[in-house]
Amino acid sequence: MSIIAKDVPREEVTDGVKKYINENLNLNELTDDELYNAIEKAVKSKTRDTYMSISEQVDITENIFSSIRGLGILDIIMKDDTITEVMINGYDHIYVEKNGVVKRLGNKFESKERLEDIIQRIVSMAGREVNQANPIVDTRLPDGSRVNVVLPPVSLCGPVVTIRKFSSDVISMDQLIKLGAITAKAAEMLEILVRAKYNIFISGGTGSGKTTFLNALSNFIPYNERVITIEDSAELQIRKIENLVSMETRNANSTGAGEITIRDLIRSSLRMRPERIIVGEVRGPEALDMLQAMNTGHDGSLSTGHANSAEDMMRRLETMVLTGAEGLPLAAVRQQIASAVDIVVHLSRMRDHSRKVTQITEIIGTNNGEIVLNPLYDFAENEYSTIEKVEGALVRTENKFICDTKLKLSGIKNRI
Repeated sequence: MSIIAKDVPREEVTDGVKKYINENLNLNELTDDELYNAIEKAVKSKTRDTYMSISEQVDITENIFSSIRGLGILDIIMKDDTITEVMINGYDHIYVEKNGVVKRLGNKFESKERLEDIIQRIVSMAGREVNQANPIVDTRLPDGSRVNVVLPPVSLCGPVVTIRKFSSDVISMDQLIKLGAITAKAAEMLEILVRAKYNIFISGGTGSGKTTFLNALSNFIPYNERVITIEDSAELQIRKIENLVSMETRNANSTGAGEITIRDLIRSSLRMRPERIIVGEVRGPEALDMLQAMNTGHDGSLSTGHANSAEDMMRRLETMVLTGAEGLPLAAVRQQIASAVDIVVHLSRMRDHSRKVTQITEIIGTNNGEIVLNPLYDFAENEYSTIEKVEGALVRTENKFICDTKLKLSGIKNRI
């Protein structure tokens, strides 16, 4: 190997080591450790007569190893804890959400083929498939980060990958209170409702913090209960429950067989003696199965859904149920929803990118065929709120809590 002059940039060192590795080593015969050691040795040899620091040498070694065995520049992006979401629109357009702001990175993958190779690695880690016959897949990385992949011809700009990064630190309700996402009084009320086995729906838009809030809320479940979680891609981090069963869906294989849907998992969970069922998100006909589970003795169930308000969540649930039960009268659907869902907690992503609980609403039944909502808390901005910064808090309405039967049955004497 030739000696590199002192003024040679690190890009040239990287290219030289990559070329040496590809021309002189059989990558298929090397373990990860052996390959890393070989790259490290080559980097040291290439930089022995330069002023390159040890940290730079380590960085080059890791980047080369990642480009061969890892996820390329994606590994570097995923190491940045300030990045919460990664959006790859083709191999040469990478966007990230950092501190609530979306911006484009200057990085890009070497080629479309390189990005496709990384996509195949990602989906194979979770035992899934993605190809032209099955161009859309939801999966996850080993650290739990949620991944959505869309391939051509569905995507016109090349392979598209969206990653919602997984936080290893579970945000507790106390932390949400400190962040101003909810008041201590409202959180105390929700804790009472969870312990008393009220069925709670968490609604909100994309990126409003529904899964984070569901995690925090699930920590109020008594540790000795049997809980079944059902998700498209496992994201929930429930750590205090010992008797916990976690399940996730599976896409069909290349022949169109083997698909396991949320509906399948909900129906199966009913035969697993659950005390509570937690569905990460309902977005289709599985809403009917979820509501039926809530109505058949599985109180205390939790779920989330996309909506713009508590009232909008009820309308969306109606639509979801009707897609799974065509011909069912709307009045019967509304009755089913009203008898199954007790509380709706709505979250919003505010104009300053903060995430807050903006509504807590009680569902008290139907009247003249309409679902009746009883708002308990509403978010109100105060005089310190500006366009750049939202200031305010959840404010208790004058409405009394009406459906207290479960409170009485549970023996909880707290007033709400």
